[in-house]
Amino acid sequence: MLPSLMNAASSFSHPRPVSDEPATGVSLNHRPAPVAMLGVPFDKVTMPDTLRIIGEMIASGKPHYLATANVDFAVQALRDVELQRILAEADLVLCDGMPLVWASRFLGNALPERVTGSDLVPLLLAEAELRGWKVYFLGGAQASLDRAVANTRERHPKLQLVGAYSPPFSPLVDMDHDDVLRRLRAAKPDIVLVAFGCPKQEKWIRMHFLQSGVPVSIGVGATIDFLGGTVRRAPRWMQKTGTEWIFRLAQEPKRLFKRYAVDLVVFGRAIIRQWWQLRSSRGAQSASDSVGIDKTQQGNTEVIRFGDRIDAATVQKHQDLVQLLKRNGGNIIADVSQVQFIDSTGLGFLLRLLKLMRSEQRQLVLVAPAPYVLRALEMMRLTSLFTTAADVATGLSVIQEREGERNVGVELDLSGRVGPLVWTGEVIAANVETVWNMTQYYLDMRSGTDAEVIVRLDGVRFIDSTGVRLMVKVRKHGVKLGLKVRFVDPTPPVLNVLRIVRLDTLLLG
Repeated sequence: MLPSLMNAASSFSHPRPVSDEPATGVSLNHRPAPVAMLGVPFDKVTMPDTLRIIGEMIASGKPHYLATANVDFAVQALRDVELQRILAEADLVLCDGMPLVWASRFLGNALPERVTGSDLVPLLLAEAELRGWKVYFLGGAQASLDRAVANTRERHPKLQLVGAYSPPFSPLVDMDHDDVLRRLRAAKPDIVLVAFGCPKQEKWIRMHFLQSGVPVSIGVGATIDFLGGTVRRAPRWMQKTGTEWIFRLAQEPKRLFKRYAVDLVVFGRAIIRQWWQLRSSRGAQSASDSVGIDKTQQGNTEVIRFGDRIDAATVQKHQDLVQLLKRNGGNIIADVSQVQFIDSTGLGFLLRLLKLMRSEQRQLVLVAPAPYVLRALEMMRLTSLFTTAADVATGLSVIQEREGERNVGVELDLSGRVGPLVWTGEVIAANVETVWNMTQYYLDMRSGTDAEVIVRLDGVRFIDSTGVRLMVKVRKHGVKLGLKVRFVDPTPPVLNVLRIVRLDTLLLG
């Protein structure tokens, strides 16, 4: 009989705390630029680095979320713009799979190792027991969760496991989110391990990690099942050789065969295309070419002009640039009109810069992207993530416009009772309450008129799962008031999000 997690290698039953591991000097604020693969920025960290960074996150007391991304994550992100954005904005994206490590080597900037959720969690629990961190298990089948709790308490008797909850199974939009948040706020954990499966767990975390106040939220997939012993892990030699997927496939052939087959074809083709396109101009560039970065101030916006290359060497040369821009505290216009070559590390650098800007509610605009940059962004499906402008003046206007819409997502003429309601900008967790309050006011104002209410979406650049829940809520409130609410003219990113959750027909008619 193949070993269960409880009888697996001793590193699972008695993992060493990170304090016994060699330090590599990677911290939360000073990390190498990630490697972008299929548009997902994978962080260049080892297991000791990861545990150390998690410790810094907990010490900060501020909410963070991590993703343990495997090949299937990357493939799903190619067609799911919400998942792609979640991974692009995650505080840490871990490489959960040897094929990703191999692909990074193929692309010329190798990730140091794989850091899987199933390897990380046992070590993290040991570290939590040592440091007094409080842990919460969320998700998984009830039987697996109960066994995971029992096994964890037996293995780590001093661990503060402050709660475990398996919500009734339902689509993300229909979950009782308030109930889960109440439980988390009452328990006040330092770490919540969320096991809803991808992409549900990542979307739930992104919707609520700020509201929950938990310093570290991690999507862990089947790890709760591994801890409970209800699902067996592959032998250690298969884990090390990257053949663990064969073991998983043998366990669940009906569920996993199609997914693995599709992932293999899509990921393989996409990586080869990425390697070919991002290497095709290398031969035409001199190895001595450098990139100059000219920083000038225009109000609260800093203009950076890149030279002809943004590659691994460039990123290494200017590795302190992100921290410098973080300290300066303004918006950023990046002039990439002269860039003739960008590689996977260069794209990872731009994604790191974008992540910094969004985390601090600041703006990043790419000015006059050169054709090579545009092709790279399109190939990685990143065009919806980055804002572009024709020149610096236009970029400044875009920033001013975005600043004005930061807390407002609705255009409403309070003087009249006719005309459509217009949602604008982004309808996401950060502003959903504002959008709801103004929309509710508009609907209540038309109550009893037996009217059809039109909500225009052509001004919405992006909507997340919180926004989708809001659309359902608006429809239900309209029915309660005797109104027919119709959403019209969705932009492509909005339509993508609605189609992924299969609510496009319901909400768009």
